[in-house]
Amino acid sequence: MRRDWLSRGLLWGALALYTVYTAGPFVWVANMSLRTTPEIMAAPYAPAWTPHWWKFVEAWTTSNYGTYLWNSVAICVASVVIVTLVGAMAAHALARYRFRGRRIVGAAIFSTIIFPPQITIIALFQIMVEYDLYDTRLGLMLVYVAIQLPLTVYLLEAFFARIPEALYEAAKIDGYGGIEVFWKITLPVGFPAIATTIILNFIHLWNDFLYAVVIISDDNKRTLPLGIQKFMGDQMEDIGMIATGMMIAVIPVVLFYAFFSERLIQGMTAGAVK
Repeated sequence: MRRDWLSRGLLWGALALYTVYTAGPFVWVANMSLRTTPEIMAAPYAPAWTPHWWKFVEAWTTSNYGTYLWNSVAICVASVVIVTLVGAMAAHALARYRFRGRRIVGAAIFSTIIFPPQITIIALFQIMVEYDLYDTRLGLMLVYVAIQLPLTVYLLEAFFARIPEALYEAAKIDGYGGIEVFWKITLPVGFPAIATTIILNFIHLWNDFLYAVVIISDDNKRTLPLGIQKFMGDQMEDIGMIATGMMIAVIPVVLFYAFFSERLIQGMTAGAVK
């Protein structure tokens, strides 16, 4: 009994330390976003006893945050929709059908996941320039689709392969074709895994800076991470306003994760399909 109590105490202590380690920087920035720079310089870790909410209005109105937000939403949503549909179809084909070269295709998809993204930057830049996609939202969206598609296929294939074969056999008996089987069997049953990939892809693309800074140069086409960089340059000495600008960019993805976190946990812990 004492050993169980000690084990639980150690577990809760480890969770508490991890929570402080991960959430601490976010809470600190959130606190600084409600304080002015003189207040922060006087006491960096003091709480915002008198929160200055007007800073969010000023940061939004004195910068191009509205355009940055719209660009991020449009590009990320379109990319995630395409990646989800194409990735789910490809994963369905790899999981359910046996064809020549299937293992080679799977190995090729997996190999693209393990390569660091930095090695593709020069080639991507040349392709974007050659096909007149440089400094366009469409070009960035296509790059996002390309970089997230392999991981999406890899994750969904492993889940789709565990769907009972009896469901597909029953669908064939009912006269379902290949497309109908995908839409009426694979998608509904595999929704927990699909929801997981949607959340992971959206968060990753929303926070992307590497590909966006290489492909986008026009200020009216910048995404939020690029907008933060420009805002920090404009407010170089105003630490409090920089923190406010960062919170404007972070709050949407935090709310998105909080709203869909249950779906993410369900998808990651789904061990078997019933």
